Amino acid sequence: MEITLEESKAIRSLFAAMDAEMQPMRKHWADLARAYLPRRYTYLETPGTPPNLARNPTILNGTGTKAARDLASGMMNGITSPSRKWFRMWPGNKPVLRDRRLKAWLAEVEDVMMFAMSQSNFYKALAVMYLDLAIFGTAAMLIYEDSETIIHAYNPALGEFRLMQDHRQRVVGIAREFYMQVRQVVDQFGEENCSTRVREAYKRGGGSWLQPVKVRHLIEPNTPPRSGMSKSFRWREWFWEADGGDREQVLRVGGFHEFPGACPRWELSGNYVYGGSPGMDALGDVLQLQQETLVKAKGLEKGVDPALLADVSLQNTKISASPSGITFVPGLARGQAGVVPVAPVNMPLGELTLDIREVENRIRDTFHNDLFRMIANLDTVRSATEIDARREEKLVLLGPVLERFENEALDPALARIFNICYRAGLIPPPPEGFEDVPITIQYTSLLATAQRASNTVATERLFGLIGNLAAVYPEVRHVPRVAELLVSYADSIGVPADGINSPEEVEKAKQEEAKAAQAAKTTEEVGVAVEGAKTLSETDVGGGMNALEALMGGG
Repeated sequence: MEITLEESKAIRSLFAAMDAEMQPMRKHWADLARAYLPRRYTYLETPGTPPNLARNPTILNGTGTKAARDLASGMMNGITSPSRKWFRMWPGNKPVLRDRRLKAWLAEVEDVMMFAMSQSNFYKALAVMYLDLAIFGTAAMLIYEDSETIIHAYNPALGEFRLMQDHRQRVVGIAREFYMQVRQVVDQFGEENCSTRVREAYKRGGGSWLQPVKVRHLIEPNTPPRSGMSKSFRWREWFWEADGGDREQVLRVGGFHEFPGACPRWELSGNYVYGGSPGMDALGDVLQLQQETLVKAKGLEKGVDPALLADVSLQNTKISASPSGITFVPGLARGQAGVVPVAPVNMPLGELTLDIREVENRIRDTFHNDLFRMIANLDTVRSATEIDARREEKLVLLGPVLERFENEALDPALARIFNICYRAGLIPPPPEGFEDVPITIQYTSLLATAQRASNTVATERLFGLIGNLAAVYPEVRHVPRVAELLVSYADSIGVPADGINSPEEVEKAKQEEAKAAQAAKTTEEVGVAVEGAKTLSETDVGGGMNALEALMGGG
């Protein structure tokens, strides 16, 4: 595929600048990989090296790796659990949600997107991204359209990708350098788009198909638009061979209507594009733990199998050090021969074990394991109130991370999936009259709901105070706007929007209750009047016939 010389220079120049910005992080990532995932990221030290799945040479105590995996698993289950709906579509103008047609359409959109994610590898890619984020502080996932599974996600690895951000610190570009085999390059990009070297290797066949090819990939904003590319594409991508030899030939050029990547960072420092992480914070403790574990193992080995001093007369004598073993030596009775330890081993095993346990606890605490295992790790029975208070305290620490993850990973991922499903015809058009209603996303995961639920404490305290004061100061009941507070409370604890009546519906129900109460009161009053009339008719009032008889008798 031919491009101009200026475009060729521009993409190579941008890639080189992004690579130069990433290189200072490469050594630090390699240190983290050796401490946590040595079998997975061997190529961070030697590019092009495949993962070494057979050896794990640097980890003697796996507490750090397990703590990182526990954090990743907790975030996966607490933020994007595949077993429950963790988001809902919400119109930007909330009053329009009362329309039943819009409610039904939004529910259908949610179901289609959940189906697309469950049928693809989306959740598997998310699990990898959570682990990378916990250890390295930066992760990436690319989402492409797929004819078989609707969407397909890819996880670029650390050291493979470089990021670019805008003035608002949003990731708007990603560059990759990775290796593919000759057969893979031809299958994906077409033989006609490959370099002469790759085409010749492909034609030779056999083992030549497995030769490595260094491929570079760049996604950047389409500003200004490339010649021949539609202005409707907001991003463009390039694939080219790093060692292809054909300067003006690339493997593929494409465009995207929305950014195809989800690139979260755990935390940012200044204007730097790459993030910090719990793995970085705990690295010193993890290295100390490996050293102390090694020292403890050596001490135990010396105590069980110590170095020995032997009489020279035993040099050619077979010595048995096994239990119940007997070694026969001459002159032992006269004290002329024997074997003794070089030096007594007095290792403070108890103190070392306690220190190792303390380091392990620090590592788990750094990885927020206490948040996800809080109830299981309680040594005594606690009340629900105390457990809720502990959870809210921990969520305050994780809150900024959760908000950043939603903004940098979930928002662009869901926008990408929505547009792919819409273009595939899986999502019907919105109801008539709602075509221009902005749609936002509200997250309903366990962590997101728990985070919002912490806002309900003030409401509960207010209601409790009013309940206590109402007995001596009844007017206090009129202070809160109860309906609005209850709606906000329900939203904070994750009650579905269609489970709450609108203000108009509430007012209508109140009017109907008032009418029913008035009708019941009127019926009761009529009943009392009828009963009174009946009683009156049967009552001897001393007049009528009695009066006439008295008059006649008197006459």
